[in-house]
Amino acid sequence: MSADHPDLKNRANDAFDTDSGSGVERYSGEESVAPEGRSLTLRADGDRGQSLAQQTALLYYRMTWRMPLHKLRLSGKLPLRLLAVPVDPVAGNRVQGMAVRAGHFLFRGLKKNLDDIDFAELKLAPAFEDYIHRFNWLRDLDSAASRDQALPVAEKLMEAWLDANGKKIRQPAWRPDNCGWRLLIWASHAPLILSSSDLIYRSKVLNNIARTARHLDRTADKATSSLGRLVAWSGVVAASLLIPEGRVRQIVGEAALAKTMGEFFHADGGCVSRSPLDQIDAVNLLSMLKQVYIARGEDPPEFLENALAHAVPPLTSLTHYDGSLGNWQGSGAASAEQVEQVITASEIRARPLREARDWGYQRVSSGRSILILDAAPPPIARMAVAGCASTLAFEFSNGGSRIISNCGGAGLVGGTIPPALARGLRTTAAHSTLCIENSNSTSVLPDGKLGRGVNEVELFRRDVENATRIEASHDGYVRRYGLIHKRLLMMRSDGLELRGEDMLIPQGRKRRRKNKDIEYALRFHLGPDIESDLISEGKGVLLRLKDGNLWQFRVTNGQIVLEDSVWVDGMGIPHSVMQMVIMDVVGSGGGTAGWLLKHMG
Repeated sequence: MSADHPDLKNRANDAFDTDSGSGVERYSGEESVAPEGRSLTLRADGDRGQSLAQQTALLYYRMTWRMPLHKLRLSGKLPLRLLAVPVDPVAGNRVQGMAVRAGHFLFRGLKKNLDDIDFAELKLAPAFEDYIHRFNWLRDLDSAASRDQALPVAEKLMEAWLDANGKKIRQPAWRPDNCGWRLLIWASHAPLILSSSDLIYRSKVLNNIARTARHLDRTADKATSSLGRLVAWSGVVAASLLIPEGRVRQIVGEAALAKTMGEFFHADGGCVSRSPLDQIDAVNLLSMLKQVYIARGEDPPEFLENALAHAVPPLTSLTHYDGSLGNWQGSGAASAEQVEQVITASEIRARPLREARDWGYQRVSSGRSILILDAAPPPIARMAVAGCASTLAFEFSNGGSRIISNCGGAGLVGGTIPPALARGLRTTAAHSTLCIENSNSTSVLPDGKLGRGVNEVELFRRDVENATRIEASHDGYVRRYGLIHKRLLMMRSDGLELRGEDMLIPQGRKRRRKNKDIEYALRFHLGPDIESDLISEGKGVLLRLKDGNLWQFRVTNGQIVLEDSVWVDGMGIPHSVMQMVIMDVVGSGGGTAGWLLKHMG
């Protein structure tokens, strides 16, 4: 966050203040950009995530779910019906839906036969288990079959799930975020699970919907992530509109949801975890909740409309010229179709943000070229599930080709990305930036949390007629090596030339390495379908794009080496690519490396 900006607590209260003059209009015209000048971005309070005492208290709280008192609290009046069936604005995955019809769950390349499934003990990758417990497969099934075809499959699986989990409150099935998603999806696809003439079955479904709502009433604020709390409170609000006698629940739920939105979103609309995956989930979630209000014939509250209007432009700021998503903070390269589905669901059409200081990304659009720079510290530990040490990394595309990319995909663990690979994808070396002695600019701890490293990012941007110039620096290596990493990027207005300079500048009182050379590596991960050949005795690389265009990459000093790398797509599938690596050494006085990426025809 900016040094001259209110702190996180104050921003939580006013991020969606509709009287502040920062309503949706600022996203409806030209790309938004902050005034030119310097800005110091600070990491919030050296957060290290939940303490051991907090984790122990949360574990004890979850254990109380199994006690008779909690089960008693979930009992109550049985609703005879849902008051409305909202439209699901989020498109299902037809391939995964056809798999359910064929007799198995399919998720990121993994299959689970329906005949062998035990809903009480799934024993699958955590993300796969969430897919099942949230009933995302129900949305997929609805998109891949007619109602007559889908209904018997849905009812059979629904009854099996209720028999295993309906009366036993346990993880992960009853985790607050899973409950929130499940309630919204059940409501949106109610015809598939509530059309049976079997009154006993219908009563079980309706009773579990009511029990889920009562569980969320008491657990929504205990979700372990800001996104989890957003989902859980959205579930509470949806239940208040869909289950009779919900006025009190609606008042409480809307107040808590508005507060949670302030904690989840920065003032510029980007989520505090800085993860495009979380941003997509949030936009989809709020789009679904909006449809619940519409189904009941009510106007969505202004804070909900404002949140959606603010959340879409930061997300699209990370898209490339072809509309696909960049690989940032654990996300894979979601396709243009996936991104378009999210935008369509939100019903928000707005230009991407060029400069989102809190969200932390800079975007330059020139001709058919797009440059995206990570110009902020990683997210604070308690907000990041797959936070990456990616400060000052960039991506660059031209037309439909992603020329320079990041590996991405750390948040898509499971399936074809094992935990060990996911950990590697979070490192500085997995991003197109400078890395000193193969260490991370922000440490990734053994328990997966982010540790010490980048605390300050200083940024200066200037847009002129012929070019855009961005200077940014971070202090992630000052503590260990006494060096600031400063990156200068300048993109020509036609988008056909990108010049860069990476500098290591002495700072601080570090003296242990005074007389010892320090090794560093500048890495530029290539996108898919880019052919690369070394030229000029290792001083340059010729790049052939899939559309036939030729680009050349050159360095002023050092040698370029081509090495294997990996690029993860939006489905969590890794692809083999190459990376250009410049290796050199600097002394205690620092050093510099210049480079040029230029279109050759």
